[in-house]
Amino acid sequence: MTTGRSGRTVRDLRRGNRSAVLQRLYFGGPMSRQELGPATGLSSGSVSNVVGELVADGLLEEAGVVDSDGGRPRTLLRVAPGSAHMIGVDVGETRVRVELFDLTLTELARTELPLLPRGCYDVGPIVDHIRTGIATVLAEAGVGTERLLGVGVGVPGIVDRGSPGGAVVHGQTIGWDAVPLEALLRATGALPDEVPYIIDNGARTLGQAEMWFGAGRGAREAVVVLFGSGVGASLITDGSPEGGTTEGTPLEWGHLTVSVRGRRCRCGALGCLEAYTGAESLLARWTERGGRPGDSADEEEAVAALLAAAGAADPVALEVLEETAEYLGAGLSDLINLFRPERILIGGWAGLMLGPHILPAVREHATRYSLRHPAGRVAISMGSLGPDAVTVGAATLPLSAFFTTGGRRAAPEQRTEPPGWRTALDVRGEAAAARRA
Repeated sequence: MTTGRSGRTVRDLRRGNRSAVLQRLYFGGPMSRQELGPATGLSSGSVSNVVGELVADGLLEEAGVVDSDGGRPRTLLRVAPGSAHMIGVDVGETRVRVELFDLTLTELARTELPLLPRGCYDVGPIVDHIRTGIATVLAEAGVGTERLLGVGVGVPGIVDRGSPGGAVVHGQTIGWDAVPLEALLRATGALPDEVPYIIDNGARTLGQAEMWFGAGRGAREAVVVLFGSGVGASLITDGSPEGGTTEGTPLEWGHLTVSVRGRRCRCGALGCLEAYTGAESLLARWTERGGRPGDSADEEEAVAALLAAAGAADPVALEVLEETAEYLGAGLSDLINLFRPERILIGGWAGLMLGPHILPAVREHATRYSLRHPAGRVAISMGSLGPDAVTVGAATLPLSAFFTTGGRRAAPEQRTEPPGWRTALDVRGEAAAARRA
């Protein structure tokens, strides 16, 4: 294989060119071949070759024509939606949500399986839910696994990809101690070996979704907050207007100490931010002061009851909401002072419910507790993707790897982070032939 001065092989260059064209058309298309040259920095010959390959692979298709100045009409190209599929999984606080998407992230099928009893994070049932959910959405959409890029899974906790057996999850707040989730999912046999599971922190998948398709588009530095029963965040330090180069770091922000010897957090420590801002804590504080969340064990219904009480001017409900807004604002001030982001976006089911009621107060407290200069450059707002943001973000994990490989299958020795990635655009027969060989 020929190697240039930079150490890159011809194969590397071709993969990079394919990746550049795919990303530009994905986030900025449709475009003509003539427009792709300046947009990607590739020569007209390179664009012609790459487009020819991608059309032959079924990844690109025509999207109409446009008139040109005095010349022949130009054919527009776009990424072919049906050329590949992704599955996104959100291991949430009350249920496991599984969604199947086409290559352009149009939802094709979904299912939700509740965690019973509520909040039960036993690993076995969750693995079974994911297996069942995958089979359900594939059957509902009537598609196979031949073009499945992979299954992205968003989970609570810290994900360690260094294990030889695949991703391991450390979820202290849910009782997961080094759970080999990737190996457990692979052992179910739900998918052929060539289709990867790509596991990541749920706050990070939320952040990637908002940066690629939501309220974070156009920002290079942002923090996306996942506000549910607990709280977490993802720091985006290399966002891209095209979406394809986003770098996100999950932060265990909910376990910053905000009150020495304060309330006990569900992680076991005292005084964590989560013990004052998570929906579980908010409801506990309301109940301790005489609030009545009702007989339902469902947190979303209980939060709705608290908001209804606040809307009826109940002083205890109003006090709890204001206290939560102040702690949340103070917690955001730490992020503002430490990282100086352009934007802070609030998502998660509790964030979506509470945000319209407390966002002005959160902004006020965040500004008050922050240094003036970083506070003056940050915008605090709601995420725009709604309750499906984590699942959409999980589906972007195999999509991101699809861009990295230029839409080709990566050989085992060529795989890079995340481990286990292999595209499934090639027909299953190739993988079977490789196994026989």
